[in-house]
Amino acid sequence: MSEKLKVGILGATGMVGQRFISLLENHPWFEVVSVAASPRSAGKTYEEAVGGRWKMTTPMPEGVKKLIVKDVTQVKEVASEVDFVFSAVDMTKEEIKAIEEEYAKTETPVVSNNSAHRWTPDVPMVVPEINPEHMQVIEFQKKRLGTTRGFVAVKPNCSIQSYAPVLTAWMEYEPYEVVVSTYQAISGAGKTFKDWPEMEGNIIPYIGGEEEKSEKEPLRIWGKIENGVIVPAEGPKITSQCIRVPVLNGHTASVFVKFNKKPTKEQLIEKIVSFSGEPQRLQLPSAPKQFIRYMEEDNRPQVALDVDYENGMGISVGRLREDTIYDWKFVGLSHNTVRGAAGGAVLCAELLKAQGYISAKN
Repeated sequence: MSEKLKVGILGATGMVGQRFISLLENHPWFEVVSVAASPRSAGKTYEEAVGGRWKMTTPMPEGVKKLIVKDVTQVKEVASEVDFVFSAVDMTKEEIKAIEEEYAKTETPVVSNNSAHRWTPDVPMVVPEINPEHMQVIEFQKKRLGTTRGFVAVKPNCSIQSYAPVLTAWMEYEPYEVVVSTYQAISGAGKTFKDWPEMEGNIIPYIGGEEEKSEKEPLRIWGKIENGVIVPAEGPKITSQCIRVPVLNGHTASVFVKFNKKPTKEQLIEKIVSFSGEPQRLQLPSAPKQFIRYMEEDNRPQVALDVDYENGMGISVGRLREDTIYDWKFVGLSHNTVRGAAGGAVLCAELLKAQGYISAKN
């Protein structure tokens, strides 16, 4: 156990914090030794602080139940016991930016699930299979922060995971215009049906801020590092609608694509099923063996059957067919709190360890 890196979870009592706790149980590289949350939870055991609000389907891991929750704002105290932290704090965007940089300045790397730093020019926003090279911008960030090992890295929004990797696999065919509608699970809002009974049998055609993220964040992932900052790509252009649907876990996307080069269906399928990246090459612990699979059945992918593909870290694609206005259309599915949130951040941390950016402090 002593050889594992010591991890703290900021915002440990919320839904994404709980997902971090459950995913890190028995992790081969990382061990949760510190949990931090709002001052009202501080001083209680983790089990007491969460109380009846444990939202995972698996039991709370024994190893965290008796950990005493720290006040997340007591930065030096939390940072002193850990090698790095995962951040899932629930604060305003400006407060999150400030506290994540404060942790970084204690020489504690921060791997964040939050959106606050996604557009900070020298903070990498990474899907490890797509843009692992963006971690190199950390060296420029460390100069700005005045740190030697502390930095902030983030993962992108959950809603883009079901289609941005697919478009990445098809880049050689030059997609230039994309229309996407996402059908997003209630856990994306940190809710269960018990918390949000009005979602049962209901659809809400608005999720605040989500459409802009869905349209812009893929461009940053496809961007390049220039002069110490990440410059977003200019295309393909994406327009989106984001809809909340009565599903617990799993974001589905309906996507229409125009290409400059005209691929065949066989070529498109071959590109996605063979698509892999650094996590697969490095055999990172949380990496799916096959990142994207194609399903031939007309009625797949389905949330009920397919959301846990590759332990929730893989993406399922189906219904690829020619369109009368666009060139091709398809349906994608990803697990929003695993690949889209905590699991994606854990994979980023594994990549950062493999790349040498995260190591033991002592």
